[in-house]
Amino acid sequence: MSVATRLASKSMLIFGLRIFGAGFVFVVQAAISRVWGAGALADFLLVTAAANLLAVMMPLGFQTVATYFSAEYGSRGEGNHLRRFVGRAYGQMVLVGLAILAFGWPITLVMGEAGEHLQRLWGPTALIAIATALATINGTVLVGLKRPLTGYLPDMMFRPGLTLAVFIVVAWLSPAENIAGMVWSLSLALLVLFVAQCLWVRQAIATVPQRDVLREREPKRWWRFAAPWVLITLAADYFFDINLLMLAGLLDRTDLAIFGVSTRIFALASFGVVAVYGLTLPNMFDAERDTDKAAFGKRVGEANMVATGLSLVLFFGVLVFGRYALMLFGEEFADGAMPVAILCLGLVVRAAFGPASLVLSMHDRPWASLPAVGLGLAALVIGNATLVPAHGLMGAALSAFLAISLWSVSLWATALWRAGIDVSIFGGLRKPATA
Repeated sequence: MSVATRLASKSMLIFGLRIFGAGFVFVVQAAISRVWGAGALADFLLVTAAANLLAVMMPLGFQTVATYFSAEYGSRGEGNHLRRFVGRAYGQMVLVGLAILAFGWPITLVMGEAGEHLQRLWGPTALIAIATALATINGTVLVGLKRPLTGYLPDMMFRPGLTLAVFIVVAWLSPAENIAGMVWSLSLALLVLFVAQCLWVRQAIATVPQRDVLREREPKRWWRFAAPWVLITLAADYFFDINLLMLAGLLDRTDLAIFGVSTRIFALASFGVVAVYGLTLPNMFDAERDTDKAAFGKRVGEANMVATGLSLVLFFGVLVFGRYALMLFGEEFADGAMPVAILCLGLVVRAAFGPASLVLSMHDRPWASLPAVGLGLAALVIGNATLVPAHGLMGAALSAFLAISLWSVSLWATALWRAGIDVSIFGGLRKPATA
């Protein structure tokens, strides 16, 4: 079995589990909309978006590079550096998380309409953010140590199951709209879940030898990589959480809920692409450690082929079945069918131009990604301001598609210029023809 075949097989297994878990989340969101109304669903989606964005900031970027450094230290058998890095990530997350929980609520005063809804829900939003940050550190460390299932399983399966269970209990005890009671209960349940997952992380770290001598300058390297990757992760993985908060003042509550559900479908689809590169990263480090440029290029090319093929399948799947999935939330949600297809077309573009930010970091140029990221976010702001007032949901989808395409092409060009590597699928297709 080829590396690409094994990669596709493992990626599809993980993605299949993610789909199964997402089914619970969609059931919850549809039930909130049906039982408590689209306004309650919009509040729940705003809490989720805000919690995701806060979770990115809490570990000060260390979770964004945890797979990178865990794979590096695990591949080289540097257990002392691994323990030091993970301990620093957890410590920063706890300190910043507690500060946000206690003193962060004034942020809502400058968030416009979104802030008005989040202010009364700040406590559970911050707690969900702490749980999410913990889950992200746990997952990225375990993926880097070649344990993707134990890294992804709690977030893919247990979290959706807890969300469904919490909604059922709260709706049964309080038939009237009680989104506050639901998010408070959910926040406490998620904290217990992801603290328990730390035991798996501890077990995985214990298997890495501790024969390495600590390099005192290594923490400076962590910060040099983590700082730009906070912005890269925000722009890539949490792009639509930022966008949802922007659109709170441009779309009415029903359209905001429709677009929020559409972006959840996109996030589910994009997880498949992210999983492909996460599974490939340890093998990339093995090739880099052995200074095998041919093997490194082959790993990138195989990952691109699998990621692009998967994104095409997801695009056509959403194009055909997206309307029916959205109608589970109510008849009015069918209006999101074409916008969500446009969003998933952006995922095809993103996969086709390859993991440029990752390759730039592996070539010690993490900051080189930031101009392209800033260009994409600027395009999103301009696109929302010009397209959404005139075209509503379609305008929001087109704005996001253009922003995603612009930053993907810009990152590819940056990697080609700064690192001399064509990370796109086109570069991988040209090499065999040249040979």
